Amino acid sequence: MTGRFRRLLWPGVMTLFMLVVLLGLGSWQVQRLQWKLGILAQIARAEAGPPVPLPDSPTPFAKVEVSGHLRDDLAATFGADVRDTPRGPVLGTHLIVPLDRAGAQPVLVDRGWIPDKPPHPVPPTGGEVTLQGYIHPGDRAGWFSASDNPGARQFYTLDPAAIAAALGLPRVAPFVLIVMGRVPPDGYPIPAQQLPQPPNNHLSYAITWYGLAVALVVIFVIWARKVMAA
Repeated sequence: MTGRFRRLLWPGVMTLFMLVVLLGLGSWQVQRLQWKLGILAQIARAEAGPPVPLPDSPTPFAKVEVSGHLRDDLAATFGADVRDTPRGPVLGTHLIVPLDRAGAQPVLVDRGWIPDKPPHPVPPTGGEVTLQGYIHPGDRAGWFSASDNPGARQFYTLDPAAIAAALGLPRVAPFVLIVMGRVPPDGYPIPAQQLPQPPNNHLSYAITWYGLAVALVVIFVIWARKVMAA
């Protein structure tokens, strides 16, 4: 009998360790589910309401309105995005331009999508403009993020401080305004049409991890019974 229990010891320890890991992952996904539901509710409220004047510290995804002067002479690009066009799929990017505001920090503005290769006529704004859009908080590069090219003003992480440095701006607001509006009949950029709708798969992930935990326990119990009966 002692030998049988010894045969169960290390498999039991490993099973317990894996069980703790699987339950931890499932619980983490439950927490992420609540976090994502909060974000989706916040986006839904912003989508349903009118834009508000841009505050000093806006919340992520708030729908706002702001006036200022677009610095068309200072521009950068962000990301790589394939769009369907009458000419077929076209690789493009997003045009980032600073917006100078009286008595406040400049704000980096994502004016919208433009094709990656010319020609892509972007009409100059000129003078004072009033923009509507939503707030995108600043990002930080991760382990697998594509490398930025500050010299060419090409960025793959939406980091306002890094983009501002490449444009020669001493400081900017710590967020980006994603412009929303109608698709222009001619030319570019093409602004966002609505607030983003992040996917919410955390419930299915939690069920998967908890299901694996249950399966692990069942398999160990069946195996242990066979060992004890041998």
